[in-house]
Amino acid sequence: MKEKFITIKEVSLNNNCPECYNNSGLQLTFKQKFVESRFYKSITKETSHQLECSNCNTSIYPVRWTEDIERVFNYQQKAFTPKTPSTKLKKAAWLLIIISLIVLLTLIGIIILPYL
Repeated sequence: MKEKFITIKEVSLNNNCPECYNNSGLQLTFKQKFVESRFYKSITKETSHQLECSNCNTSIYPVRWTEDIERVFNYQQKAFTPKTPSTKLKKAAWLLIIISLIVLLTLIGIIILPYL
């Protein structure tokens, strides 16, 4: 089973980076968890965010955020709408369901029908 986060929204911020103090490199990225197995694909409700500076190539963790960054983050988080959680069955799952139903109906036919 593969789990990964897919990017849903990416926003450039004009705030100063707490590391290099440049005001043109901050990128805020919102991601949503995507799960894929042999039988299904699913988008979950789980989301994450990441703030990075493209100038100094560092991740900016919430401990280092200034009040301005936190204010902009809260605004962007309210504006962010994640994709609706969903699950899609793959061909292997459908095939397994159909074979199981056929076997079940055959067993019912063999066990119950002779007594009717």
